[in-house]
Amino acid sequence: MRPEHEELPTQRLVAVPTPQRRVDADELLARVARGDERAFAELYDLVSARVYGLIRRVLRDPAQSEEVMQEVMIEVWRTAARYDGTRGSATAWVFTIAHRRAVDRVRSEQAGIERVRRVAAVSAETPYDDVVESATARIEQQQVRRCLDGLTDLQREAITLAYYGGNSYREVADLLGTALPTIKTRMRDGLIRMRDCLGVALS
Repeated sequence: MRPEHEELPTQRLVAVPTPQRRVDADELLARVARGDERAFAELYDLVSARVYGLIRRVLRDPAQSEEVMQEVMIEVWRTAARYDGTRGSATAWVFTIAHRRAVDRVRSEQAGIERVRRVAAVSAETPYDDVVESATARIEQQQVRRCLDGLTDLQREAITLAYYGGNSYREVADLLGTALPTIKTRMRDGLIRMRDCLGVALS
């Protein structure tokens, strides 16, 4: 028999956590289509790392990959109602958007580099065209962007309209409301600085 003065062991009740049901991407995307912001946050946490990895394999550049990943998730939020579950899973749909965006970025960057080469080639006032053409043919896309960032605001404004917009000198002058000789001077000086920057990048 247990002595009267001996206390019985104290029983401790431990709360058993209720297992939470894992919500899949298909269900989350359906809720996102109805404007559910919390569901979008959950979907973002669920797929964003894999979306970034897919984009990174295409673009290689971390900063651009992060930027495109954000663009993809914004598109998912805006177009979730277009998802058709009968044509594939939600993750496959998101990854398709990501791959398309990444490929579009690559094409845009390549087209931009070609425009820089054309802008440099069309002006008889720029004896350094061959240098620019040679450099831009060999450098990575991010080096072009870095060199553009090194220009003055006025030079970058004029060259960017040609670089990304494919505009001629006169079209750039019209867009900026500036005299054509001034635009030519800005672009000439900017291209000289681009040549020097790209030359350093190649050394």
